[in-house]
Amino acid sequence: MAAFIKVESNRLAENAIYDQTILAGDGWMHELLPGQVLRIVDVAGNQAADTLFYDADHPEDHYSAVATIAAQGNIYLTTGSVLRSESGAELLEIVADTCGRHDTVGGSCSAESNTVRYSHDKLHMHNCRDTFMLQLSKWDGDFSKRDLAPNINFFMNVPVTPEGGLQFADGVSFPGAYVEMKSLRRTLVLISNCPQLNNPCNAYNPTPVRVLIWEQ
Repeated sequence: MAAFIKVESNRLAENAIYDQTILAGDGWMHELLPGQVLRIVDVAGNQAADTLFYDADHPEDHYSAVATIAAQGNIYLTTGSVLRSESGAELLEIVADTCGRHDTVGGSCSAESNTVRYSHDKLHMHNCRDTFMLQLSKWDGDFSKRDLAPNINFFMNVPVTPEGGLQFADGVSFPGAYVEMKSLRRTLVLISNCPQLNNPCNAYNPTPVRVLIWEQ
């Protein structure tokens, strides 16, 4: 269940049709067309890229951790994982991955969870849930809090204990590690480049991630 499957890509950055850096704590939302390939790069290593996906033709049908885990029989994401929506539709497939394993059960940080996990004085801290909502509010669509769901934490290491609990552990990523996904339909991508300073998901030092898109 915890196997690492590392596969490198032959795509070159200079051939990408889109290339942008998402600064630490910032958000990003973009539409992928069928067949396009998205790469997320962990620029400095040990950063967590909290990510959600939506069927662009049916935005209410968002990424489902439950459907994805059930279909693949594995709680971790890696090369070959098909990312599914609530309806079971295939949104994207991971086609390359040099990190080898990604979390989809730990969820995203929020003002409320920061107070529960750490202390009440963390309430004011920048968090992924607020970044998600800010990006959704800017998008042309009727999005609200109901459109947030358990997300993927690319590059984040969340081991599951024998008792079924979660641990937020040091990352397994490294500078330049990347994950690459092929879009299987029109898909909206929503990223919060995690600003978390309270656990080691990004070595207590949030850093940029880079996103690139190819036609194929």
